[in-house]
Amino acid sequence: MEETIIIRTIEPTDNAILASIIRTSLEEFNANKPGTVYFDETTDNLYQLFSSTDKSIYFVAEENGKILGGGGIFPTENLPEGFCELVKMYLTKNARGKGLGRKMLEHCLQAAKDLGYTTVYLESMPELSTALKVYEKLGFEYINFSLGRSGHCGCDIWMQKKL
Repeated sequence: MEETIIIRTIEPTDNAILASIIRTSLEEFNANKPGTVYFDETTDNLYQLFSSTDKSIYFVAEENGKILGGGGIFPTENLPEGFCELVKMYLTKNARGKGLGRKMLEHCLQAAKDLGYTTVYLESMPELSTALKVYEKLGFEYINFSLGRSGHCGCDIWMQKKL
Protein backbone atom coordinates (compact mmCIF):
# COMPACT_ATOMS: atom_id res chain seq x y z
CA MET A 1 0.00 0.00 0.00
CA GLU A 2 1.45 3.34 -1.06
CA GLU A 3 1.51 6.11 1.51
CA THR A 4 0.85 9.70 0.63
CA ILE A 5 2.64 12.79 1.81
CA ILE A 6 1.42 14.02 5.15
CA ILE A 7 1.85 17.51 6.53
CA ARG A 8 2.12 17.68 10.31
CA THR A 9 3.43 20.06 12.93
CA ILE A 10 7.06 19.91 14.00
CA GLU A 11 8.25 17.56 16.73
CA PRO A 12 11.44 17.85 18.85
CA THR A 13 13.06 14.93 17.00
CA ASP A 14 12.75 16.80 13.66
CA ASN A 15 15.33 19.48 14.49
CA ALA A 16 18.50 17.85 13.12
CA ILE A 17 17.05 16.59 9.84
CA LEU A 18 15.32 19.91 9.13
CA ALA A 19 18.50 21.88 9.82
CA SER A 20 20.32 19.57 7.41
CA ILE A 21 17.64 20.00 4.71
CA ILE A 22 17.75 23.80 5.05
CA ARG A 23 21.55 24.02 4.87
CA THR A 24 21.88 21.47 2.07
CA SER A 25 19.24 23.32 0.02
CA LEU A 26 21.06 26.61 0.42
CA GLU A 27 24.35 24.97 -0.59
CA GLU A 28 22.72 23.51 -3.72
CA PHE A 29 21.69 27.00 -4.85
CA ASN A 30 24.94 28.73 -3.77
CA ALA A 31 22.91 30.69 -1.26
CA ASN A 32 24.79 29.57 1.86
CA LYS A 33 26.00 33.05 2.65
CA PRO A 34 26.24 35.13 5.83
CA GLY A 35 23.05 36.89 6.85
CA THR A 36 20.83 33.93 5.92
CA VAL A 37 19.18 31.07 7.82
CA TYR A 38 22.29 29.02 6.94
CA PHE A 39 24.11 30.70 9.81
CA ASP A 40 21.06 31.33 11.99
CA GLU A 41 21.33 29.55 15.37
CA THR A 42 17.57 28.98 15.45
CA THR A 43 17.88 26.73 12.37
CA ASP A 44 19.20 24.00 14.68
CA ASN A 45 16.36 24.41 17.17
CA LEU A 46 13.20 24.92 15.13
CA TYR A 47 10.94 23.03 17.52
CA GLN A 48 11.99 25.24 20.42
CA LEU A 49 11.69 28.41 18.34
CA PHE A 50 8.16 27.64 17.18
CA SER A 51 7.11 26.44 20.63
CA SER A 52 8.14 29.78 22.13
CA THR A 53 5.02 31.61 20.95
CA ASP A 54 1.45 30.58 20.27
CA LYS A 55 1.30 32.87 17.23
CA SER A 56 3.68 30.66 15.21
CA ILE A 57 3.55 27.23 13.64
CA TYR A 58 5.97 25.07 11.67
CA PHE A 59 4.88 22.29 9.35
CA VAL A 60 6.83 19.23 8.27
CA ALA A 61 6.17 17.27 5.06
CA GLU A 62 6.74 13.56 5.44
CA GLU A 63 6.38 10.57 3.11
CA ASN A 64 6.70 6.97 4.28
CA GLY A 65 8.30 8.19 7.50
CA LYS A 66 10.92 10.29 5.67
CA ILE A 67 11.01 14.06 6.18
CA LEU A 68 10.94 15.96 2.88
CA GLY A 69 11.13 19.48 4.27
CA GLY A 70 9.21 22.10 6.13
CA GLY A 71 8.04 25.68 6.43
CA GLY A 72 6.34 27.90 8.92
CA ILE A 73 5.00 31.25 9.93
CA PHE A 74 6.42 33.36 12.71
CA PRO A 75 5.65 36.76 14.28
CA THR A 76 9.07 38.23 13.49
CA GLU A 77 10.07 41.09 15.75
CA ASN A 78 9.02 44.59 14.63
CA LEU A 79 6.69 43.52 11.82
CA PRO A 80 3.69 45.78 11.27
CA GLU A 81 0.44 44.94 13.07
CA GLY A 82 -1.27 41.90 11.57
CA PHE A 83 1.85 40.64 9.76
CA CYS A 84 3.68 37.34 10.15
CA GLU A 85 6.68 36.03 8.24
CA LEU A 86 6.90 32.89 6.12
CA VAL A 87 10.13 31.33 7.38
CA LYS A 88 12.52 28.44 6.82
CA MET A 89 10.59 26.92 3.91
CA TYR A 90 12.84 24.31 2.30
CA LEU A 91 12.43 20.92 0.64
CA THR A 92 14.86 18.15 -0.22
CA LYS A 93 16.08 18.06 -3.80
CA ASN A 94 13.98 14.97 -4.61
CA ALA A 95 10.81 16.59 -3.22
CA ARG A 96 11.04 19.71 -5.40
CA GLY A 97 9.20 20.24 -8.66
CA LYS A 98 6.22 18.07 -7.71
CA GLY A 99 3.85 20.66 -6.26
CA LEU A 100 4.80 20.03 -2.64
CA GLY A 101 6.21 23.53 -2.17
CA ARG A 102 2.92 25.02 -3.30
CA LYS A 103 0.99 22.66 -1.02
CA MET A 104 3.20 23.57 1.96
CA LEU A 105 2.86 27.26 1.19
CA GLU A 106 -0.93 26.99 1.00
CA HIS A 107 -0.88 25.18 4.35
CA CYS A 108 1.18 28.02 5.88
CA LEU A 109 -1.09 30.70 4.41
CA GLN A 110 -4.19 29.01 5.83
CA ALA A 111 -2.51 28.70 9.24
CA ALA A 112 -1.60 32.40 9.15
CA LYS A 113 -5.21 33.25 8.41
CA ASP A 114 -6.42 30.93 11.19
CA LEU A 115 -4.06 32.63 13.65
CA GLY A 116 -5.56 36.00 12.78
CA TYR A 117 -2.82 37.46 10.60
CA THR A 118 -3.81 39.74 7.72
CA THR A 119 -0.55 39.74 5.73
CA VAL A 120 2.29 37.29 5.18
CA TYR A 121 5.77 38.70 4.55
CA LEU A 122 8.83 36.82 3.30
CA GLU A 123 12.48 37.41 2.58
CA SER A 124 14.39 35.62 -0.17
CA MET A 125 17.26 36.00 -2.61
CA PRO A 126 17.81 35.76 -6.39
CA GLU A 127 19.47 32.34 -6.06
CA LEU A 128 16.09 30.88 -5.04
CA SER A 129 14.36 31.89 -8.29
CA THR A 130 12.25 28.73 -8.49
CA ALA A 131 10.70 29.47 -5.10
CA LEU A 132 10.13 33.09 -6.12
CA LYS A 133 8.01 31.89 -9.07
CA VAL A 134 5.83 29.84 -6.70
CA TYR A 135 5.39 32.85 -4.40
CA GLU A 136 4.39 35.00 -7.38
CA LYS A 137 1.84 32.42 -8.58
CA LEU A 138 0.24 32.38 -5.13
CA GLY A 139 -0.18 36.15 -5.10
CA PHE A 140 2.89 37.45 -3.29
CA GLU A 141 3.94 40.90 -4.48
CA TYR A 142 7.42 42.40 -4.41
CA ILE A 143 8.12 45.30 -2.08
CA ASN A 144 11.21 47.53 -2.13
CA PHE A 145 12.20 47.30 1.53
CA SER A 146 12.57 44.83 4.36
CA LEU A 147 10.14 44.67 7.24
CA GLY A 148 10.70 43.60 10.81
CA ARG A 149 13.95 42.49 12.36
CA SER A 150 14.73 38.98 11.06
CA GLY A 151 18.51 39.49 11.16
CA HIS A 152 18.80 38.10 7.63
CA CYS A 153 20.71 40.88 5.90
CA GLY A 154 21.79 38.38 3.21
CA CYS A 155 18.26 38.42 1.80
CA ASP A 156 17.60 41.22 -0.67
CA ILE A 157 14.21 40.25 -2.05
CA TRP A 158 11.11 41.03 -0.02
CA MET A 159 7.52 40.07 -0.76
CA GLN A 160 4.13 40.19 0.94
CA LYS A 161 0.67 38.79 0.44
CA LYS A 162 -2.55 40.08 1.95
CA LEU A 163 -4.73 37.26 3.24
